[in-house]
Amino acid sequence: MPKLSWNARRAAVTALCSTVLIAAPVSANAETLPSALAAAYRNNPQLNAQRSQVRITDEAVPQALSGYRPQVSATADIGISRSEGRAYTGGGGDGPTAPFGGTTTPRGVGVTLNQNVFNGFRTGNRVRAAEGQVSAAREGLRVMEQQILLDGATAYMNVLRDTAILDLQRRNVEVLEEQLRQTRDRFNVGEVTRTDVAQAESRLAAARSQALGAESNLATSRASYRRVIGVEPAKLAPGMPVDRLSPRTLAGAVARGTSENPLVTSAMYGIDVALLQVKINEGALYPTLGVQVSAQQRYDVQLQSERAFSASAVAQLTIPIYQGGTEYSLIRQSKEQVGQQRLTLEQQRDQVRATVVQAWGAHEAAKAQIQAAQAQVTAAEVALNGVREEARVGQRTTLDVLNAQQELVNARVSLVTAQRDRVVQSYTLLSSTGKLSPEGLGLKIELYDSRVHYHQVRDAWIGVRTPDGR
Repeated sequence: MPKLSWNARRAAVTALCSTVLIAAPVSANAETLPSALAAAYRNNPQLNAQRSQVRITDEAVPQALSGYRPQVSATADIGISRSEGRAYTGGGGDGPTAPFGGTTTPRGVGVTLNQNVFNGFRTGNRVRAAEGQVSAAREGLRVMEQQILLDGATAYMNVLRDTAILDLQRRNVEVLEEQLRQTRDRFNVGEVTRTDVAQAESRLAAARSQALGAESNLATSRASYRRVIGVEPAKLAPGMPVDRLSPRTLAGAVARGTSENPLVTSAMYGIDVALLQVKINEGALYPTLGVQVSAQQRYDVQLQSERAFSASAVAQLTIPIYQGGTEYSLIRQSKEQVGQQRLTLEQQRDQVRATVVQAWGAHEAAKAQIQAAQAQVTAAEVALNGVREEARVGQRTTLDVLNAQQELVNARVSLVTAQRDRVVQSYTLLSSTGKLSPEGLGLKIELYDSRVHYHQVRDAWIGVRTPDGR
């Protein structure tokens, strides 16, 4: 390896300060953070599984609506019957007898229609409860969307951070290798002692170990990126924070979070569903009215007749008087569930409030840490250059130079980490307020609309195929 001049070594040190993770120009062929988030929104299996869960919940509505619809069934039967006997023809039982009997094949078909007329408003309440469950499931999907988008932004910035840190550590190894070479040259001419050489060797070995650790961290971050985004990371462009989408004050962030965070809105729908369940259970105390219409055609019913047709229409009113007390227990139980859901709502609001405050503090700290880290890097550069100049005239030792070099590397790592935290915390704050969404981020991707499947199955009377053809 050729020896580096003093100016070349200074340029190598300055190169340690060139890595920027935010607010840098974007090359044309680089992957951007919005495009990576769009890929995660489209490909992430956990998010797609949650969409399937919403579609499963959609089916509860047509199931509840079936209570309004008639139930029709058809029956058919066929059999064989054999009868034999003798009949007295007169004489008070003492006269002659005549045989009778034979074989018949009784058979018949029938159709029955049952129509509910009134069941204590339970069908209507079941429909509204199912619609509330669908709304809650959609809010659960919003929770998952926010989590995947946040995980995607975190994975993206982690790859950027660990790539930059690996580059810093490798450059540090190069600088320390040149430092060791020059220290050995100075030892050969008697300017320094064997101790100085050992110190340079020790610091180089530590730098190589740190570079290996940085390689391991980058491999882990790349694997996490692949898991969340769905593709291997290529060349990544710097990320940008999303402060413009968050409230300007902590009070505004808390107010938005406690009203619009999907965890809170999902709990609100949970209260509605619980209230409707009380009404459903109370419907067991109401009378029920139903109509049954049936028609039947019989063949070979009797020896004297080959066929018989019958039809009936019956209206039945049932008034419950006492059913063992189960219905009263269910009503009390569902009322307790209403109280539980209200407490859950308060718990979610408190949790969201704490999350928003925590995210706000971490976000503000990340912005301040960047300024502090940049000042630390500038000071470390000046200190390293000064220590090297003083070492040339014998006022500083080799260990002083090595320490100054390590302080600069540590400062650069701190700056890279602060830049990563700056972006991630802006996404975390946006998520805590419930506004981290593909629409809000302006992702260029076709959005998943859960209402499409809902309207496709809501009024379906028959059919076993799902809307996608399966």
